Amino acid sequence: MITQARALELFEYRDGCLYWRVKPAKQISVGAEAGCKNSHGYSVVRVDGVLYGAHRIVFLMHHGYLPEYIDHIDGNPLNNKIGNLRQATNVENCYNRGKQSNNKSGCKNVHWKAKIKHWSVEIQVNKVKKYLGIYKDLELADLVAQEARDLYHGKFARI
Repeated sequence: MITQARALELFEYRDGCLYWRVKPAKQISVGAEAGCKNSHGYSVVRVDGVLYGAHRIVFLMHHGYLPEYIDHIDGNPLNNKIGNLRQATNVENCYNRGKQSNNKSGCKNVHWKAKIKHWSVEIQVNKVKKYLGIYKDLELADLVAQEARDLYHGKFARI
């Protein structure tokens, strides 16, 4: 596992990006931006044969340790500015997810129940589904969901 000392030896951090302090390969020069985007949308870098998320290297360089989970506050996996990164648990990291790609309501945690022609609101709290009711009005259902996320998810709540 990479150490803070090794990360500081290899990389310079500027405005959310990592730059090579040393020449890592023939085709890469000192001062070049480190890393490439992976299939999940994260910037990754290879160090001593091991692939790391660039956000993990940035966090390590600034804090001296690597937590199990690091959350991108704004949800953008390429925004590795240190102010956008925070330690999180797996559950907290899940709270900060955006809407699912198959979301039809346009509102997080709000689902259409066709049989009863109403909107249903459910959120997860510590890996347990919490049912918050059914509503005729989409805006009211969305407001209930937002308030519940603020209450139960705290600073990890995401609209």
